[in-house]
Amino acid sequence: AYINGAAGERFAVRNSGVLSVVEGVGDHGCEYMTGGVVVVLGATGKNFAAGMSGGEAFVWDEVGDFEKRVNAARVNLEPLESERDVRMVQRLLENHAAYTDSSKAREILEDWDAQRERFVKVMPEAYAEAIERLEREGKQVLPDAPPQPQMQPMQRQAQAQMQQAQGEPRGDDA
Repeated sequence: AYINGAAGERFAVRNSGVLSVVEGVGDHGCEYMTGGVVVVLGATGKNFAAGMSGGEAFVWDEVGDFEKRVNAARVNLEPLESERDVRMVQRLLENHAAYTDSSKAREILEDWDAQRERFVKVMPEAYAEAIERLEREGKQVLPDAPPQPQMQPMQRQAQAQMQQAQGEPRGDDA
């Protein structure tokens, strides 16, 4: 799910497998989450990740105060470092920009080297331990990055209409 804008309270509560990108969440985001991946490109409300037992969240902490709003009782906060995590977040941002025309996603991607440092990975402690143990056994359990977006004919038509309405030349007019 790619949402160009902020969601309200309790976004991704009890998420058990959905990959999603949203541009901000209200209070209690990712509460009781058990799986999936959530990328938040903006502010979060209080009590983020309360009761989170699985999955991963990546929060773009633009202001540097996310730590004050997370319920850190059962989760670890880490920088965005592993190759897999970087690939996942980057691809989700690329898809978000393509599917929603998000200016925020495009701006982050255009300045990726600097903006990457602002992402905080949120992962439940027990879940991280289980993942680590399974990976030592040679099992891959975390999801891979999704495929690149493929625009469908109706999406191309809608994009051309938007460009025309904004006064931009269409591909077949140039």
